[in-house]
Amino acid sequence: MNPVRPNFFAGTYIDRRTEVREEADWLERALADPHCQFLLARGTRQLVHAAPQPHVAFVSGRHPAVAAAEPEHFVLLGWFRERRCVLLSLAPEWPDADLPEGSAFEELRPLSPQLDAEEAGLLAYARALALWRVRRRYCGVCGGPTVPARAGHSLICADPACAEEYFPRIDPAIIVLVTDGERALLGRQSSWPTGRYSTIAGFVEPGESLEDAVRREVMEETGIHVLGCRYDSSQPWPFPASLMLGFQAVGAAGAVQVGRELEDARWFSRAEVRSGAITLPPAHSISRRLIEAWLGAPL
Repeated sequence: MNPVRPNFFAGTYIDRRTEVREEADWLERALADPHCQFLLARGTRQLVHAAPQPHVAFVSGRHPAVAAAEPEHFVLLGWFRERRCVLLSLAPEWPDADLPEGSAFEELRPLSPQLDAEEAGLLAYARALALWRVRRRYCGVCGGPTVPARAGHSLICADPACAEEYFPRIDPAIIVLVTDGERALLGRQSSWPTGRYSTIAGFVEPGESLEDAVRREVMEETGIHVLGCRYDSSQPWPFPASLMLGFQAVGAAGAVQVGRELEDARWFSRAEVRSGAITLPPAHSISRRLIEAWLGAPL
């Protein structure tokens, strides 16, 4: 069997070494490791060198930000390119004067198409963890503050009478290319660039299987009945915390009835898609992968 080509933001770009998260002295070992690389973040923005080719601006344990940070601001990511890698979330007021020359904090989403695939995956992983930690500063059971454990991969209520433990969560969403054989069903949202069409997508609801979500979302957004579907691949999408679960589906040919979430939806032939008559999703997106699989070749 041929290995499945990973989607962008996915793949074996890091050795997570989950057993190290259980070591009480993991941070001391990281700080003592001269080869450890620290990834700096400020909110959802991450430190990168933007030119000439965007890449992560790692710093060493000797950097002032690392030396001044409190232990709760570090998260062990794993071993990236055979070197220990730790996320450090900085306070908003940390001075830019201490940053490496030519570096700046940037948002991942607009920068990602220009990044090396492995570094993009690392930044997506770090972004998801940083955002989860910010949103789970307080216990959902008693309202008390939470404190990190397991090298930053869990948060525990600081009240010993509660001690509820929280782990990172992701939001599953289906994304599906529906075809009737020779035509593909594509839609667009009003906020997208003019002329862009993409596959149908939506979040999975409680008590719903992935296949049920495919049928429901396609019906709600286009009025088309899905006759059958099969899983294709998945893509982490930390904007803010999704896992996109990709499907290919067969739909009953018929008139499209546009739902409230789309501006337009219609059937497109292979010739129309190949001709450039519409703008397709970015090349690094799973929606583009689904479309190109149906076409039989990359565009």
